[in-house]
Amino acid sequence: MSTTALDKNIDLKVSKLAEHIIGSEIIKLAAEVNEKIKKGEKVYNLTIGDFNPKVFPIPSELKKAIINAYDEDHTNYPADGMLELRTAVSKLLKERGDLDYKTDEIVIAGGARPVIYAIFRALVDAGDTVVFPVPSWNNNHYTYLNGAKPVLIETSPENKFMPTAAELKPHIATANILALCSPLNPTGTTFRKKDLEEICDMILAENVKRNAENKKPLYLMYDQIYWALTHGETVHYNPVSLRPEMKNYTVFVDGISKSLAATGVRVGWSMGPKKIIEKMKSILTQVLRFKSRAKWQLRLETI
Repeated sequence: MSTTALDKNIDLKVSKLAEHIIGSEIIKLAAEVNEKIKKGEKVYNLTIGDFNPKVFPIPSELKKAIINAYDEDHTNYPADGMLELRTAVSKLLKERGDLDYKTDEIVIAGGARPVIYAIFRALVDAGDTVVFPVPSWNNNHYTYLNGAKPVLIETSPENKFMPTAAELKPHIATANILALCSPLNPTGTTFRKKDLEEICDMILAENVKRNAENKKPLYLMYDQIYWALTHGETVHYNPVSLRPEMKNYTVFVDGISKSLAATGVRVGWSMGPKKIIEKMKSILTQVLRFKSRAKWQLRLETI
């Protein structure tokens, strides 16, 4: 019998993490839907937000800027994103989001996924507790990748599937990071102002205790990647605008991937305390990343 690596009887061992990891459920579902479409079934694919570019193309100005950047040979990348792009992001946040972040408090990455991964790696140790509501997107997987303990908070349609301070309170004392998303993936619902204020006040009160005991703070990862898509009577709120003191403990997930139908272009960013952003930058330099050319700044200023 053959003893080569091609022998099907050989049990190839992998790491414990790889042995038990589960792929993203939504991507698996999307692949199944795409397979049905290939077979001729009529399906409106609303699974992962990666819509048909023939139906939802990126803005023409953005497409021209990308082509121009390549034509001008702008294909290098710095560790934390082009300074011009970070400057444009800073300006965008101040004008549209009422948030004041300097360029050294912003890091650019290849979409939201690397940002979330870097936040977890920068803030979560093995054995730490990660609290997040369900339904929510992939927090269970990022928790697993860090060897942390997940605490799932069941939400209800009465509260628009958003967690309340009362629901979170029993777990706050043992939590190391609270992962929230608004507008929420997958429901599209948003926090009420009062509910988010109460959560912020609870985090701030908890951190007063931890600071007195010289303990690691309770951090908030706030994913607002869909905030630019709110319209009508829906208002997007963020923790730092509501409670400026939250700036010390909040790390944002943001980008243009969703609002410009540019999911495949992969431009995301995070803003937060300078020290945390620096650590995230160091982590991201060790993994595959994509950096956007400065020409993107024109699109952020005009779209």
